[in-house]
Amino acid sequence: MVSEQAAALHESALVIDSHNDSIVIHMRAGLNLDGGPVREQGAAIVTRFSRYNGAPIQLDFPKMRAAGVNAAFFAVDVTLAKGTHLQYALDGLGFFLREAAHSSEEIVIVRRAADITRAHEEGKLAAVLAIENSDGLDQSIYTLSAFYEIGVRALTVTHSTRSWAADGCEVENGGGLTAFGKRMIAEMNRLGMLVDVSHLNDRGFWETLEHSTMPVMATHSCCRALCGHPRNLTDDQLKALGAAGGVVALTFVPEFIDDAAPTIDGLIDHIEHAIEKAGIDHVALGSDFDGGGTLVEGAMTYPQITELLLQRGLAEDDVRKILGTNHLRILSEVIG
Repeated sequence: MVSEQAAALHESALVIDSHNDSIVIHMRAGLNLDGGPVREQGAAIVTRFSRYNGAPIQLDFPKMRAAGVNAAFFAVDVTLAKGTHLQYALDGLGFFLREAAHSSEEIVIVRRAADITRAHEEGKLAAVLAIENSDGLDQSIYTLSAFYEIGVRALTVTHSTRSWAADGCEVENGGGLTAFGKRMIAEMNRLGMLVDVSHLNDRGFWETLEHSTMPVMATHSCCRALCGHPRNLTDDQLKALGAAGGVVALTFVPEFIDDAAPTIDGLIDHIEHAIEKAGIDHVALGSDFDGGGTLVEGAMTYPQITELLLQRGLAEDDVRKILGTNHLRILSEVIG
C-alpha cells in the first residue's frame, strides 16, 4: 500500500528509468508496445537468436503510464547476435520506430533533453533510444553517426563479454579500452551521446572516465560493497562517477542486490549506499525490466519504491532527484 504522500509525490515527479530490454522481448513475443499483437511481421534477426520464454512483460506503454514512468531508455542488446550485430540493432530500432509512429500521440523519441520535459508537460511518454554493446557499430565510427541520426542517444561500451571497444566485467584478465573504444568515446562526446559504463570491467571503467570529456553514466548497476558481483561498482568508482558529474542508476537485477536473499528493501540499501558514496545528485534508477530486472513484478512497483525512499527519511526533493531529475540533468549536459 502506498501512502497519500508517496502517491502525490510520485504523480507529480518526473520519473525516468535508464534501462530496459523491452524492445527485444516484444519482438520475440509477437506483441506491440501497446500490449496487443504485433502489427507487422518484420523481425528477421532478433527472433533468430532467441525465442520468447513466456515471461510476463514488465514494461510497455500502458504499464509506463499506469506506473507514472514518464520516460525510459529503450535499449537493444546486440550481444547474442553472432556476426550480425549491426543488423540486429537495426532490426530492433526499426521495430521501435514503427511502434512510436503508430503511437505518436502517446510517445516521443528523445533527441534533446527538453523533449522529455515537453512530453511530460503534454501528458506524453518519452523514449531514449539506446544500444547495449558497441559491437552493434560493426567496428565503424561512421555507423555511430548514422545511429545518432536515427535517434540513438546512449550506448553501452560493452556487455559483460569482450567487445571491439573494451572487455566486460566477466572477461578473465581483461584489458581496458581498445584503440577503437577510445575513438568511439571521443566521437560520442562530439556527437552528444551518453556513454554507459555498465558491464565494463574495472580497468575499462577507469579508462572511460579518463578519456571521456563528458559525464558518463552507469545505466543499470549496483554497489559492490553490498554485493560482490563484478557487475557492481566499487566505492571508489561510485565516488569518481559522482566527482566527474556522472550518474549511477541502481538496477532491479536480484543477483546484483544480494546473492542469497535479494529483496526490495535490499535495493533501497543499495540506493542509500550510492547516495553516501556518489552524492545525492548522482543517483538514479535503471530497472533492467524485461532483461533481468526481476526483483519486482514490473513497472507498477515504482510507486512502492517512492514510498520506501520516503520511509527511509529522504526529503521529497531528494526522492525527485533519484526518480528522474538526476537523469534529466546528465542528459541535458550530454545530449543537449
